Amino acid sequence: MATGIREARAEDAPRVARIYVDSWNSGFGDLMGTVGLDDDRIRRWENDLTSGRTRWWVAETTTGRIVGMVGVGPSRDPVDPHLGELDTIAVDPTYWRGGVGSALMRTALASLAESGYREAVLWTVAGYTRGQAFYEATGWRRDGGTRDDGRQLSFRHSLRGVEVNVDVNPGKP
Repeated sequence: MATGIREARAEDAPRVARIYVDSWNSGFGDLMGTVGLDDDRIRRWENDLTSGRTRWWVAETTTGRIVGMVGVGPSRDPVDPHLGELDTIAVDPTYWRGGVGSALMRTALASLAESGYREAVLWTVAGYTRGQAFYEATGWRRDGGTRDDGRQLSFRHSLRGVEVNVDVNPGKP
């Protein structure tokens, strides 16, 4: 189980990319096709983790192994200054149902609330029942939005009353 959450750093990119690929393939590879891990994907993740558009965290075990990640930022679809977005949340499949995703979600929601957003949106794959059940268990509700010819569904989460004092290690080197 993860024992700490800290801000992500550029050097986390190889492990973050691996978690993303493994989580994607295990979670909805059968719905969207599987993806692979290569140098280009790792470089894209390094850029994403450091670009500043999205704020990223990783969950670590006591031995320093990264086992999950989450990113939040301003909503991209729809564009709305009062709407934040859960960009990505992914956990190493061997750590599913161990509390890692819930801890990352609390961090994400707290950050969105602290940033002044009133509500948050996320997009997920239609038919991804495991993920949808997780989102609903953490307070997200379907809002009826779709995109990509119905292959993606949107969920919303009110940020009113979300606790913003989540203890997060800033991960300073």
